[in-house]
Amino acid sequence: MLCHEKRGNNERKQIEDITGKQKAMFALETVKGTKAINEIAKEYAVHPTRLSQWKKDFLENAGSLFEGKRRPEPVNTQSEPDSLYVKIA
Repeated sequence: MLCHEKRGNNERKQIEDITGKQKAMFALETVKGTKAINEIAKEYAVHPTRLSQWKKDFLENAGSLFEGKRRPEPVNTQSEPDSLYVKIA
């Protein structure tokens, strides 16, 4: 998955914005440590400094994923039995 397309005179034109999901994937790959940041940068055509920043952001904010309420609210089937019967029919 390349994030840039090479153009004439080595000019690079970004063909798509890098999504947050992609940044997280790249950052996670750097955290794993199976490849050097420079290897990952070359593979995805992203500057190594960007990868380092995304890794730093990822590690600093990872704990916030587990803070607060994250459970779905329980469904109260007794409160609206008529609407449930309509959905079944």
